[in-house]
Amino acid sequence: MGTIILVILILALIGVLPTWPHSRSWGYGPSGVAGLIVVILILLLLTGRL
Repeated sequence: MGTIILVILILALIGVLPTWPHSRSWGYGPSGVAGLIVVILILLLLTGRL
């Protein structure tokens, strides 16, 4: 289970990098969402619900 979450997080962090021309104007939106998901997962891991 932990390996699957790690792979998903790595793919999400790669996906929010603004390296493509069409995504340069998106600003902090995608990385903010990925950061929020990481924080939620960390809280779930610390409370033992995941």
